Amino acid sequence: MFGMGIGEILLIAVVAVLFLGPDKLPETMVSIAKFFRSVKGTVNTARATIEEEMKFSEMKQEALSYKNDLLNASSELERLTDLTDINSEIANVKKDFSLEKSVIAPVAPKEPEVVTFIPKAKPINPPEETV
Repeated sequence: MFGMGIGEILLIAVVAVLFLGPDKLPETMVSIAKFFRSVKGTVNTARATIEEEMKFSEMKQEALSYKNDLLNASSELERLTDLTDINSEIANVKKDFSLEKSVIAPVAPKEPEVVTFIPKAKPINPPEETV
């Protein structure tokens, strides 16, 4: 414990008995145990708080990442659905369409094609041979 051997612990116990006496030694040991327990509890609480803060910082980073993704998607969607751009494109298409209509002259219909059927000549049958 704390890098001390059995001999060192016995030496501390003997010195404690000599200075404190057998009457105050149990009370002192209890108070020392309470002190170590409170220090241990404080350290555990601090460690838990630090771990919780680290989790919060990770969650905060993840939330900021999602926020940036949403902002990028929102700006892209706004760009794609911008009515002024769409209206200008529609006006350009209408203008092109009206120009094409005015340039193209009506075409006269072609005369219908006449289809005639000529009967095929009958094949000449070779004379039949008799046996």
